[in-house]
Amino acid sequence: MLLPPLVALGVAAAGWPFVEPHLPVLRRVRVPVPLTAGPSLRVLHLSDLHLMPGHRRRAAWVRGLARVQPDLVVSTGDHWSSAASFDLLVSTLSALTADGTPAVLVPGNNDYFTPVLPSARLYRSGRGAVLRRTPDLPWAQVVAALAGAGWTDLAHRRVQLDVAGRTVTLTGTDDAHLRRDRYDEIAGPATGLAIGVVHTPARRLLRRFAADGYALVLAGHTHGGQLRAPLLGPVTTNCDLERSRARGLSALDGPGGSGWLHVSAGLGTSPYLPVRLCCRPEATLLELVPTTTGA
Repeated sequence: MLLPPLVALGVAAAGWPFVEPHLPVLRRVRVPVPLTAGPSLRVLHLSDLHLMPGHRRRAAWVRGLARVQPDLVVSTGDHWSSAASFDLLVSTLSALTADGTPAVLVPGNNDYFTPVLPSARLYRSGRGAVLRRTPDLPWAQVVAALAGAGWTDLAHRRVQLDVAGRTVTLTGTDDAHLRRDRYDEIAGPATGLAIGVVHTPARRLLRRFAADGYALVLAGHTHGGQLRAPLLGPVTTNCDLERSRARGLSALDGPGGSGWLHVSAGLGTSPYLPVRLCCRPEATLLELVPTTTGA
C-alpha cells in the first residue's frame, strides 16, 4: 500500500540527515593575502575525517582530491575515531602527497581519544573533552608514519616551506579544546605569507595569530554546526567561536580584522551522531590570490 504523500514526505525528511553525511562536496574559495605578483597558491583544506575502518568510500573520496593538484595540503585535526583505522588513515593521506606535494597537519581531540557518548549539556558548552580520560589512541605513531610520506606535524612548531616556488610560514598548535595549546612556544611576529593551523578555533588563539600578523588561520572542529536550521544556522560551534563563523571564511579577529579565518565543516561525524542537516561534508580548495586582485 502506498504511503499518503504527507507521510512519505515526513519519512524522507526524517531520513535525510542520515543520507547527507554521505554526500561530500569540494568547495572553492578565493582568499586575498599578501602575495607578490605571480600565480595564486592552491591550498587544499581538510578537517575532521573521523575515519572508522568501514569508511572506505570516504577515504576513496579524499584520495581522489589529488586530482585538483593543490600546491599545499592542510589537515586540521580529528583524523580518526578508532585505532583500527590506522592503515586506512595513513594510506589515504599519503595518496595526497605521493607526487611530492607538501602537507601539514595538527591534532584534534579525537586524535588522542576514541569518541564516547557525549553529554548534550557539555557539548553545547564546549567543555566535553576537558573531562576525558587518559589518551587511548596512538597518535604519535600516525605522525611518524605520515612523516615518512611527506607530512609535517605543526603542533607547537613554526616552519617555512617552499610552496610552488614561494616561501610560506606555517605555524600550528596542539588542540585548544583539550587545553593542550601553548601559543607562547611559537609566538612572535610573522612576515610575508604566514598561515596558522589549529583544530579548535578558540578565540584566544585567533587573537594571538591576528596580533602576530598572520594572513590566514585554518581550523576545523565545529563540523560547521553539523545540524543547521534553515535561516537560523547552527545550534552550536562546540567552542567559543560565534555561530555565524561556524564554517567558511570570515575576518580573523572579528569585523575589521586584518587577516582571515577559514573554518572547514569537515568530512565526518562522531559515530554516536552520524547525521548532518543543511551542512554537507566538505573539503575546500582555497585559492590564495594577491591582495590587490580582491577576493
